[in-house]
Amino acid sequence: QVQLVESGGGLVQTGGSLRLPCAASGRTFSIYAMGWFRQAPGKEREFVSAINWTGGSTYYADSVKGRFTISRDNAKNTVSLQMNSLKPEDTAVYYCAAARPFYSSSNYYIAGKYDYWGQGTQVTVSS
Repeated sequence: QVQLVESGGGLVQTGGSLRLPCAASGRTFSIYAMGWFRQAPGKEREFVSAINWTGGSTYYADSVKGRFTISRDNAKNTVSLQMNSLKPEDTAVYYCAAARPFYSSSNYYIAGKYDYWGQGTQVTVSS
């Protein structure tokens, strides 16, 4: 079992930055693939970014590539999403998710492939 708790959300102006940490419980955190998804009002949950268990492979949605950076610290059981150059369209609830190791990189992008989810943290970007 893995429990995930996101934090760091808030209100920021266009062009600003936020860092979203996700704290995970469980001794086997280091083997899990980790992902970030987001859901805006009236829209489906969408992939934002993901990282493999070693941290050696990262994945990004085209909409955030070059602006967001995912990282993990297995010693501290945390995964973080650094968000820079924020835009109003980044406004959403952001969810941290964990999955047992993927053998296909395409699975990182699919919400249904993740086994555990946090409660979400609201990010609002004002124009």
